[in-house]
Amino acid sequence: MQFQSQLKSATLIKRYKRFLADIITPEHQIETLHCANTGAMTGCAVPGDTVWYSISDNLKRKYPGSWQLTQTQNNDWICVNTALANHIVKEAIINQQIPELSGYDEIKTEVGYGEEKSRIDLLLIGQQQKTCYVEVKSVTLCDTQTHLGYFPDAVTLRGQKHLRELIEMVKQGKRAVIFFLIQHSAINQFAPAPHIDKTYAQLLAQAQQSGVEILCYKTAITPAQISINQSIPFRL
Repeated sequence: MQFQSQLKSATLIKRYKRFLADIITPEHQIETLHCANTGAMTGCAVPGDTVWYSISDNLKRKYPGSWQLTQTQNNDWICVNTALANHIVKEAIINQQIPELSGYDEIKTEVGYGEEKSRIDLLLIGQQQKTCYVEVKSVTLCDTQTHLGYFPDAVTLRGQKHLRELIEMVKQGKRAVIFFLIQHSAINQFAPAPHIDKTYAQLLAQAQQSGVEILCYKTAITPAQISINQSIPFRL
């Protein structure tokens, strides 16, 4: 996935109110960016890190700048815009970069399903295969000492609901996949985070035992584009 316009860089001053971040540009101007990530962003928003951001031409926006990437002071790259994850995975499926999800004829997005009234990120339809429900999760929480990535970075009732829905799809004879998109360059293996959300970790184990497939793919991140790179190990 290529960024539609060239990203600009600045130094992070602070993130606050979840949706806002103050930066200082190379020209020593202080500006405020919109932040699309509502999560904890642990390790992704350290003052002094380099922020890469896009500028919208929508004149109605109060803050035209949108925070896309973080380049840490250790030179790790992180995509903090969680809204991009579905686009990255969809593009990779179309380009046959994910062998486990190849061979489908049609991809639908944000399709309503399930008893708990969820919306699946990607619905894959093919004449020769079971309909496949793919839930995409963006992973940015990293233990930089062990290079282990975790999800979630905060308690997620929504994420718990998604796992229950996927388990039910398998019971109905459908194929279900939870796709962890690794968006931190320092992460080389992935695990759930029971120390943060014990219920989610337990549900993930239950989902795997029930037949929900778990895929973990790392991304290659630059200021020009983000693309699927390689599969990495999953540790339950």
